[in-house]
Amino acid sequence: MRVFNFAAGPATLPVEVLEQVREELTDWHGCGMSVMEVSHRSKAFVAVAQEAEQLLRELLAVPQHYKVLFLQGGATGQFAAIPMNIARADSSVDYLNTGVWSKKALGEAQRLTGQVNIAADEAASKYTTVPAAHALRLSAHAAYVHYTPNETIGGVEFPYVPDTAGVPLVADMSSTILSRPIAVSKFALIYAGAQKNIGPAGLVVVIVHQDLIGRARPGTPAVWDYQAMADEGSMLNTPPTFAWYCAGLVFRWLKAQGGLAAAAERNRAKAQLLYGAIDASGFYANPVTVSCRSWMNVPFTLAAPELDRAFLAAAHEAGLMSLEGHRSVGGMRASLYNAMPLAGVQALVAFMKEFERRHG
Repeated sequence: MRVFNFAAGPATLPVEVLEQVREELTDWHGCGMSVMEVSHRSKAFVAVAQEAEQLLRELLAVPQHYKVLFLQGGATGQFAAIPMNIARADSSVDYLNTGVWSKKALGEAQRLTGQVNIAADEAASKYTTVPAAHALRLSAHAAYVHYTPNETIGGVEFPYVPDTAGVPLVADMSSTILSRPIAVSKFALIYAGAQKNIGPAGLVVVIVHQDLIGRARPGTPAVWDYQAMADEGSMLNTPPTFAWYCAGLVFRWLKAQGGLAAAAERNRAKAQLLYGAIDASGFYANPVTVSCRSWMNVPFTLAAPELDRAFLAAAHEAGLMSLEGHRSVGGMRASLYNAMPLAGVQALVAFMKEFERRHG
């Protein structure tokens, strides 16, 4: 029996995609082998890779002067790859610190660049806010500006795209990519771990303006060099073929669902339903400032923390899984990625109301 999986990542995948994977797993397209056994150099798999890239370009309306790379190492690997590719060892770079993941990214940049200017720091609010657009302390001569549009752990999301006055803007979109339309041209580089809205863990997508490749500093490993990977179609080494294949199926599913405009409508409705239930309750609370609440990751607390264990046990019995908050913050967290149906959120809200009735 399928449950409703609210995990932050690896996250729920579309049932239709999982069923297709199951059907093709041992005999992919009549070749007598699994797609996991097919050479990445074969014409058959190259066609899979090319289709996945084309579908992603179509969904996001990626301009032709951007390269799309399918790489390994997750988003965390890009914390180092980005400064090594688009900044010198003596460069100054700007980072917005709005949560756990942006803090990790800037920590890596501090090892690899001359100076990290923290252009905004929301630690004082315990990462329950994002900075006002006019309050960013950006450097005029930074090599790039880095931010995390959605912090998966804290559940905060930027309601705007920072204006960097021409300085290249870099975004870790791991938790928001494909959840709604975006203007790719506002960004110099977008990267996203796959395990939320793209597919299985083990893959990271990088969308980078062509003017930023070919600038890797000496000593950059070839597998982190955007130019080297672009030249080889992301196949300088053996790529994560199964994750890439699954990503293509997810992209195809998302297109069939109406693309990103339709996804945005569904995601907005799911988030509004859950936040509405939390706000209408005296038993549950969301710590994030209303103007910067995430559509994708909704943390919440119970009136009495000692009820957390009972809540999780009862939710498990009800088929509502992976609602534990991140170990660094506690409480609960429901992730509402594209593959989470509205029915899942409706079931969660009904359960929360009943639990409050019994324990409030």
